[in-house]
Amino acid sequence: MGYRILADATVVVHFAFLGYVVSGGFLAWRHPRMIWPHLLAAAWGLAIVVTAVDCPLTLLENWAREQGGQPRLTHGFIDTYLQGAVYPARYTRLLQLLAAGCVLVSWSVPMRRRLEARRAGDPHPGRPHHGHS
Repeated sequence: MGYRILADATVVVHFAFLGYVVSGGFLAWRHPRMIWPHLLAAAWGLAIVVTAVDCPLTLLENWAREQGGQPRLTHGFIDTYLQGAVYPARYTRLLQLLAAGCVLVSWSVPMRRRLEARRAGDPHPGRPHHGHS
């Protein structure tokens, strides 16, 4: 029973991670330092899409499923839970491009602020200013 709960929890975490990859950069609009964890998450998401790297969350889910007496996923996470269930497979590339577009748009504001701050002579944009008066 515990392994099935772990498998289900892994699915929830996986969905949350995908949501973060697509939209987490928007957090940096309010919290500039959040751009760095999002950069890592987006890089990992890109690596998963363009290479044959196995996602550790999928590996964990498969292990928990096996331990709980359930079958392993026959395909990857997206193929199993999204493609064909949420959207037709023929739209996969379009949705990948839209997700990449969301990431790039989300990075535009923090990067613009960073450039403006550098032009204004602020060596550490996004950090609190402790000016002495």
